Amino acid sequence: MIVEVCANSYQSALNAEEAGADRIELCSELAVGGITPSYGLIKKVSENLTIPIHVLIRPRSGDFSYSGDEFEIMKTNIALCADLGVSGIVSGILHTNNTLDKERTGELISAAGNMHFTFHRAFDWVEDPLKTLLELEDIGVNCVLTSGGRQKAEEAIDDLASWQKNVKKCIIMPGGGIRNHNALLFKNNGFEVIHLSGLMYRKTLEKPPEPSMNNVSYLREDEITLTDPEIIRTLVQSVK
Repeated sequence: MIVEVCANSYQSALNAEEAGADRIELCSELAVGGITPSYGLIKKVSENLTIPIHVLIRPRSGDFSYSGDEFEIMKTNIALCADLGVSGIVSGILHTNNTLDKERTGELISAAGNMHFTFHRAFDWVEDPLKTLLELEDIGVNCVLTSGGRQKAEEAIDDLASWQKNVKKCIIMPGGGIRNHNALLFKNNGFEVIHLSGLMYRKTLEKPPEPSMNNVSYLREDEITLTDPEIIRTLVQSVK
């Protein structure tokens, strides 16, 4: 069984390889479901790890429907990953009604070329997962990362196993709530790969500083946060 570790930093990537992981998905900001890591981080990891590196291509938090400019950013980041020699891309696009954007996801797959392509957990938002899975296989997706639409993949293990039987080439990769106590459950149910972060917390400061730099009000999945031009325009006019 392949064990893929979602690594959110250079140290996490090193820890995953040292611990025996088969490959990593490299990303940043796990608290929002992950976004594309910086060029510097991808380069550093690719230069120092020997296991395969898959990179998350997601330009921002929130939903999985992207503007034309965001789409171009995603393709540029895929090209940078190709230049750095990474093994795989993790990405995907939905329409605003949470159906698969087959055309633009297909363009991302084409941009990835020979790199392995995983469709990420945007899959867990679609209303017809089996239909979507067959569409993803049809356009060349190698793997689908999914919790089966639940908070924890274990809760949907029967659905996950059923979906795997309905595809020929595409691999279902369970992810979400996988830990030491339930990993064997997925192996015993015939899955070839599992995905987990295996997080711990390492204290770096004696106490939480004030003021906090975290703001949970930004964490919205049905809205995205944008700079308001009217706010900026009014402020600029007032101070200039």
